[in-house]
Amino acid sequence: MATPPNWSTSSFGHAADTSPGERSALGEHLHLCHSAAGRLFALQCGGEALHRFLAARFVTTLVILALLIGCATLLG
Repeated sequence: MATPPNWSTSSFGHAADTSPGERSALGEHLHLCHSAAGRLFALQCGGEALHRFLAARFVTTLVILALLIGCATLLG
């Protein structure tokens, strides 16, 4: 008869559910992190979204930048 695997986890053989106290502490922590980040966090998220958008369209972005610079030098 095969023996089942002997798992060693932090739940010590009990169900790995979170307690209401742990959920409350996590909620407080997330609220503090979100409020501490504020506007700079929103600016960082916007910058990352812009980076993802431009990185996916790298060649197109370069062409548009070249056209804008070319037009600016012709008009300026």
